[in-house]
Amino acid sequence: MRVHVVSDVHGNAEALARAGDGADALVVLGDLVDFVDYYDHGKGILGRVFGAEKVGVFARMRRERMSAETARYVRALWDSLDDAAAVVREAVLEQYAELFSAMSAPTYATPGNVDSPELWPRFAHDGVHVLDGASTVIGGLRFGFVGGALLSKGFVRRPNAPWYPYLRTEEEFGAALAGLGEVDVLCTHVPPAVAELTYDVVARRPELGSTSLLKVIERDRPRWSLFGHVHQPMARRVRIGWTECVNVGHFQRSGTPHVLRW
Repeated sequence: MRVHVVSDVHGNAEALARAGDGADALVVLGDLVDFVDYYDHGKGILGRVFGAEKVGVFARMRRERMSAETARYVRALWDSLDDAAAVVREAVLEQYAELFSAMSAPTYATPGNVDSPELWPRFAHDGVHVLDGASTVIGGLRFGFVGGALLSKGFVRRPNAPWYPYLRTEEEFGAALAGLGEVDVLCTHVPPAVAELTYDVVARRPELGSTSLLKVIERDRPRWSLFGHVHQPMARRVRIGWTECVNVGHFQRSGTPHVLRW
């Protein structure tokens, strides 16, 4: 059995259309939407709406970790539009139409934090299965899927924001994992809370990993734990007991799926 696994697609529909070539199935671990393209400031939703120059200012502020200033700058950009939420929704729908049509059958997908999972059911079609807090059998192995990323302490949703990332508390994430039962392959967007897997060496900061996921791995010892989210991790693979934990890569940039064989 050969399964190809991708994560952090961020708008790369061209590569996604080839991702399933030669595989018996394709697994997609979220972040389909290209919201802010840090490599080409003219792309992504922000680039499309506000232009490369303004996105460049935003990217610089993010690099310099000017958190309060960045928040005010982005808020001013959205406030300059008559109906920012409608603009974002239209752009997300346009990207999803292209990305879901690029998925080969059979595909099993779960959303990431840069996704709008409430929109996914309208794009699922024959051979493309959307799973979140659910499991399925692929090639005789049980795959469990939990999407989204973790809500950081102190995070406050801004009223009337044009878009919200898909975030859940650690407790919500843990409950979704518990609902899977025992699986052979754990498929999540975020990694377990292991320093080598959560630290981004380019951004020079850790992302949030799940302690609940780590506990499930230590207790149930699945064959694989697969995830993305951290674009440039300190380590792509870490073995925890019997489980091989693998960051499947930043697909937007690599265009190359991780290959799983058994």
